[in-house]
Amino acid sequence: MKKYDAIIIGSGHNGLVTACYLAKNGYQVLVLERDTTIGGAVRTETMFQSEENPNGFRMDVGSSVHIMIHQTGIIEELELEKYGLEYIDMDPIMSYPVPTGKGVIHFWKDVDRTLESISKVAPEDVKNYQEFIEFWGKINKSVLKAFMTKPSAGNIFAEMTKAQIRDGSMFKKGEQQSGLQKILSSYGKVVDDAFDSPYMKAAILWFAAQSGPLPDHSATGDFAGWQSMLHESGAKHPKGGSGMLTQAMKNMIEAHGGKVIADHPISKILIENGIAIGVQTEHGEEFRAKTIVSNAHVQTTMMKMVGREHLDDSMFTKVENINVGNGFGMVIRCAVDELPQYTAAPDDPDIHNGIQLLAPSVQYMNNAIGDYTKKLSPEKPAVLCMTFSKIDPDVAKDGKHTLFAWAQWHPYELANGLKWDDIREREAQKIYDVVVDYAPNMKDKLIDWYIQSPLDIERKHGLLKGNVMHVEMSFDQMFMFRPIPEMSQYETPIKNLYLASASCHPGGGVFGAAGYNAAQVILKNNKKRIFSFS
Repeated sequence: MKKYDAIIIGSGHNGLVTACYLAKNGYQVLVLERDTTIGGAVRTETMFQSEENPNGFRMDVGSSVHIMIHQTGIIEELELEKYGLEYIDMDPIMSYPVPTGKGVIHFWKDVDRTLESISKVAPEDVKNYQEFIEFWGKINKSVLKAFMTKPSAGNIFAEMTKAQIRDGSMFKKGEQQSGLQKILSSYGKVVDDAFDSPYMKAAILWFAAQSGPLPDHSATGDFAGWQSMLHESGAKHPKGGSGMLTQAMKNMIEAHGGKVIADHPISKILIENGIAIGVQTEHGEEFRAKTIVSNAHVQTTMMKMVGREHLDDSMFTKVENINVGNGFGMVIRCAVDELPQYTAAPDDPDIHNGIQLLAPSVQYMNNAIGDYTKKLSPEKPAVLCMTFSKIDPDVAKDGKHTLFAWAQWHPYELANGLKWDDIREREAQKIYDVVVDYAPNMKDKLIDWYIQSPLDIERKHGLLKGNVMHVEMSFDQMFMFRPIPEMSQYETPIKNLYLASASCHPGGGVFGAAGYNAAQVILKNNKKRIFSFS
């Protein structure tokens, strides 16, 4: 039996980031993926091949837009462009077509260009947006530093203190208390206080809602404030689909002598005397290594792969009690005959370059949230539309187009005895109908679709209850509280077993920070740390 230096369970992007850094540092790495395709929730698959469309359509079956990873330096440090990764800029990053009448707000990477766009639809918020970006920009450069190291209260405050010394006071003189109040406030209140235009409020609120918690949750203000970081990194789409990121990491690992093997679901982690020594697959194969890293959900890892017999009762209960939430959203991946022509901006040449925010008003979103809290899917969902074939013809080579529509808020556990398998197509149609409301030309333009309800997301990706962030991103489950304080340092009660998934600090999204931080901890424990975030 061959032994490895490290085995990574799961080929999601965080696990692959860990594997890349370990391989770069001379580790013999083995990555084992349960599915037949690697990449976890950063994966692209070809679908809907036909006589008319022989090349099919390249469909992302997980995350699509890459923003936060471009704030970390990981792509450059791993030199992933050498391994087949090519990014296409999404600029404007996102656009908000006015729900009634004409006009669109484009959020460009360039702040001045964004302000010019705002001036045409919401002139009352030009100065407000500029001040908003300046306020949160100072804070978030420090928060990003804290995200890129193992979490502690000391790290967070240390980075903020450094920022004050380096850049001057974080808050203007006399505004310290009101500034701190913003940070501790809900993102719903932050947005409502910051802007006057109902269109700006709806646009910023809807984008902030992508992090998960509802708009009235306290200490979530920075989910809206992270808007400032979009102007630092922009947003990008990998040429050929989101999964080209994880494919490039696979190529990098293999170039360094490692292996990435699909169709090897792990049934249990092998433990002797409280020490992880290997893994066993569902097919009965065993692999051994000095270091085991799980990129799976924390509850799947600890409650199933480790098991109650290796955890004391209190630890098992703490893991069991982690708040996974009740679903999040659902998505339809559509092959379509043409791109949406939005009534608000039918001839706009830029609107399909990035995300399209289809949420008519804050009240509209509150209505959807009201349905969600009753364990009902929304009557009228808020939609985030993505049309990557406009900037990347490789995803639809036969001249047609792709349209992905992510919607919230959709509970995993439904009221009234409803079952997702019975209602998934009905709910998918509701999402498509919102696109048609904004772009009437899309009626009857659907070629085919791939539906992912919260239950489908759980089945496909092992994301429990369909929560794409693994566990809720509420303040009590962030930083040193994520996933629980005892495992917030990427280490577990089982010696040599580490966590690297979005269950850990700093959470979900195509970020890579959890995988990066886990690699730092492993290399430091083995005296091989030769990289650092700067």
